[in-house]
Amino acid sequence: MLVPSLINPPRILDLDDEVSLTGAIARMGRRVMLLDWGKASERSELSVAGHVEELLLPLLRSIGEPIALIGYCLGGTMAIAAANTIPVERLVTIAAPWHFAGYPEGSARALRDMWMHSQAAASSLGALPMEVLQAAFWSLDPHRTVRKFADFARLDPSSAEARRFVELEEWANEGESLPYPAAKELVEGMFGDDWPGSGRWSIAGRCVSDALGTPAFHLTAERDVIAPPQTVASGEIIAIASGHVGMIVGSARQQLHDAIAKFLGAPST
Repeated sequence: MLVPSLINPPRILDLDDEVSLTGAIARMGRRVMLLDWGKASERSELSVAGHVEELLLPLLRSIGEPIALIGYCLGGTMAIAAANTIPVERLVTIAAPWHFAGYPEGSARALRDMWMHSQAAASSLGALPMEVLQAAFWSLDPHRTVRKFADFARLDPSSAEARRFVELEEWANEGESLPYPAAKELVEGMFGDDWPGSGRWSIAGRCVSDALGTPAFHLTAERDVIAPPQTVASGEIIAIASGHVGMIVGSARQQLHDAIAKFLGAPST
């Protein structure tokens, strides 16, 4: 099961036939499921931990047997939490933070500033709008935001690269709002107090850890500013020369697919 982040739509993991991680794993001979968290309005009372407890864990139990979890970004953080609570066959995280104290101070400060200016409105709305969170992410590397559009201007408008750029921009800007309890836990509990990395994040009444008995490994992107390599969970780590999204849909994806295939004991695609 592929576990996406709460912050953007799950289709980044199944963007098109050429770059789909879901499709790549299916071609390895594995049955694969892609989780969709659904409408924010239908989970407005859930924190990040609540999404694990009320949605992910019941779904995994309903399958009736341990399965492999592959979590991307915050979905990887949540997959680690789930693996503390229910048996899973094995676990892979991709660009997933766990030791939030490893974020550069500038990144943490950008999120704190965003929260200071938006918390009252988010509380009133019951959710943090995607546009607000997206602006905070852009501020982590504003030069890259300008550079990627400059690069796009040089592409053949009819090319696959241009089409995929547009799809990625649509994906990045069409996500559901983040329910207020989840936004508060993410900014204050995770980025603010490093609950996962310090062993103080509680799921289903127990504090969870990245020290798992389950076979696990973690893929990081060397140029990732969203989930920098120094925030990764402890254990076996494979670094890929790419960025946060590029390792999923860019030229580095084959290295990611090969690493996952080897871990799953499946032929490469």
